[in-house]
Amino acid sequence: MRVRTQDYNGVTVIELQGELDSDFVGLLQDTITDILAKHNAGIVLDMSAVGFVDSEGLELLLWVRDYCNQNKTQLRLAGLDENCTKILEITRLENEFDHYAELAEAVKSFV
Repeated sequence: MRVRTQDYNGVTVIELQGELDSDFVGLLQDTITDILAKHNAGIVLDMSAVGFVDSEGLELLLWVRDYCNQNKTQLRLAGLDENCTKILEITRLENEFDHYAELAEAVKSFV
């Protein structure tokens, strides 16, 4: 899994690449913690290059959501493919996240 961050007018886009699984937990938690230490207005997880999410990946997404809420930061998911969308639906987590088909939509939603 690879992570790349970009800033768009106070909104940080975190581009995820690979599988969202146990190997990725520490890296994403550290990234989120570092970003929120700078008092960011919002975070978008760009998941357009994520093809699979396992149970630990789902727990990680819930941790990110809760950590953002605790730090008064809004979270959006963007670019979920059909597989990831189906995983959220099956686990009944699709309503736990604000998600957008396109990254640009997610970033614009903060305006």
